[in-house]
Amino acid sequence: MRRPPLLGLVLADSWLAPYESSIRTRLRLYDSRAEELARQYGSVANAGRGYETMGFNRDKETKEWVYREWAPGARALYLIGDFNGWDRRATPLRPNAEGNWEVRLPADALKHGDRVKVHVIGADSSARDRVPTWIRYTHQDPATFDYSGVIWEPEEPYVWKNARWTPAPIKTPFIYEAHVGMAGEEERIHSYSEFARDVLPRIAKLGYNCVQLMAIQEHPYYGSFGYHVSSYFAPCNRFGSPDDLKQLIDTAHGLGLAVLLDVVHSHAVKNMAEGLNDFDGSGGQYFHAGERDSRHPDWDSCLFDYGKPEVQRFLLSNLRWWLEEYHFDGFRFDGVTSMLYLHHGHQPFSDLSCYFNDQVDLDAITYLQLATTLVQQVRPGAFLIAEDMSGMPGLCRPIDEGGMGFTHRLAMGLPDYWIKLIKEKRDEEWSMGDMWYTLINRRYGEPNIAYAESHDQALVGDKTIAFRLMDAEMYTNMAIDRPSLVIDRGMALHKMIRLVTMAAGGEGWLNFMGNEFGHPEWIDFPREGNGSSYKYCRRQWSLVDAENLRYRFLNAFDAALLHVAQEHDLLAAPPAQPLNMDETNRVMAFERAGLLFVLNWNGDKALPGYELHAPQEGKWRVVLDSDAAEYGGLARQDLGVVHTTDDSGKLSLYLLPRAALVLQKVYS
Repeated sequence: MRRPPLLGLVLADSWLAPYESSIRTRLRLYDSRAEELARQYGSVANAGRGYETMGFNRDKETKEWVYREWAPGARALYLIGDFNGWDRRATPLRPNAEGNWEVRLPADALKHGDRVKVHVIGADSSARDRVPTWIRYTHQDPATFDYSGVIWEPEEPYVWKNARWTPAPIKTPFIYEAHVGMAGEEERIHSYSEFARDVLPRIAKLGYNCVQLMAIQEHPYYGSFGYHVSSYFAPCNRFGSPDDLKQLIDTAHGLGLAVLLDVVHSHAVKNMAEGLNDFDGSGGQYFHAGERDSRHPDWDSCLFDYGKPEVQRFLLSNLRWWLEEYHFDGFRFDGVTSMLYLHHGHQPFSDLSCYFNDQVDLDAITYLQLATTLVQQVRPGAFLIAEDMSGMPGLCRPIDEGGMGFTHRLAMGLPDYWIKLIKEKRDEEWSMGDMWYTLINRRYGEPNIAYAESHDQALVGDKTIAFRLMDAEMYTNMAIDRPSLVIDRGMALHKMIRLVTMAAGGEGWLNFMGNEFGHPEWIDFPREGNGSSYKYCRRQWSLVDAENLRYRFLNAFDAALLHVAQEHDLLAAPPAQPLNMDETNRVMAFERAGLLFVLNWNGDKALPGYELHAPQEGKWRVVLDSDAAEYGGLARQDLGVVHTTDDSGKLSLYLLPRAALVLQKVYS
């Protein structure tokens, strides 16, 4: 493919000019592989149809069952299961020259719900019962905890009731990150059906337009939060059946919500009994061989070999499977930083050369470019969000420009900043300039998803922002009739932090389930260290539903903030522009989307008659006041007042302590 004399990525950022040859090298690798896939399959998208031939499928003409498995190093494979009494020699597979093994069975040999495995004699002479790699559902024995594959072929396939989400209504993602299993109040694992019934209406009512589901791909250890995947094509059986998941997504679409999958292609569980690790006994296959390359240094998991065509096709097919079979509307790619670099993010990113050296994994970049290409070919307009903390240039630019094709990256530095600030500095030490620089420090033209906290900040060993600010008093003083300066401060800062992060921090927004109302405590999955308790692995919706508790005020503020942002297309607007960073009075003022944001971070100092230049001359009215009574404030502003600029273009405002105002110009 012929590329233009100067790549769009370099035209947009002249600092990248010294690295244009490196960017072109990446494009040549992508072009070569994409052209090869097009020759072989017709298109990159069609290369993602591997599930139509691999794993368990029916012959379209004879209706026979055909089971295929890629295991190039294996000496022998035998299909075992309920259908043949688990006889390890009764049903052998035959290999072909490409390393694919196959067996054909009569049309009635397997039935819906049958448990199956494949017995593999490996290249190293090992003999192991394995879960088939392309299996579409699994079962875990409650007594032995042993996993088996399950044939999923119900007599009546799920009938979709609502049209798939189309990109036209959603320009800006407002994402509600959620975990189905811990989404209920009881101390147990909750289901897809319960989430659809009980949680989705809450998400829609608040005003979010996307729900991002964690821990959907099958994983043997619940406490991994879904990040140690074993069966890539199977939805987690803990939460219900494949049809239950489809019904959840269908319900979300009916409520106007797009549904994103938190997909894990950065690594895989090392378990051999349930996962892909050393499937054919060769020491590698899907993953890098050798101890140095095969294990992630932090996650104790297996690292995919993205340079192998079979691995590329497996992962590309995985993306298409979730789009086609389950009607997902896009993906949040986990661990992208780990994928991009051979050091997995363990080196500092101090200058641009860090993104264009021999520590960059070119195979991983090629795979990610193929992945974003496939998704956009199959579902034009789908959201593709990268969890990258390195700031790799071009990650969220089109491939034709020299980028990688993601639509957004997570602004991972923002939640880290807030936790560090709250932990290490007194309120009076918070710097307006430092805060502002952190909020706006990103590559413009590459959209960011801003967030103050996600599931990462809520895990055991850490605390949510609400719990850091209010801690033990959340147990005793959240009642409306219980005065508390600690609670007053905590709620005020919780609202202000969320407001300023959304308004200045990105081009999209993310919130983790429950944080919108200041869910207390942390997340701790049942494990040996806590007596297998579910006490902290749930969401206490009764707190926000209780009329006598203050949680409902934070919830109401979250809904109001979303409403203002969406009504004014806030996050689709150009970057926020600073108007005033007053370190003495600790006041911050800025403009975005024609709105004026003014925040007084001072804890005890009201500022009557505070003057600042308005973005435009004329009349301004308050459209959001964090101190309003409906948000748990003291209602000290007269919201009926219209503020008019003076002859010098200044507004005079009454700024209350720890309060934020959002003002809109009045045109009539």
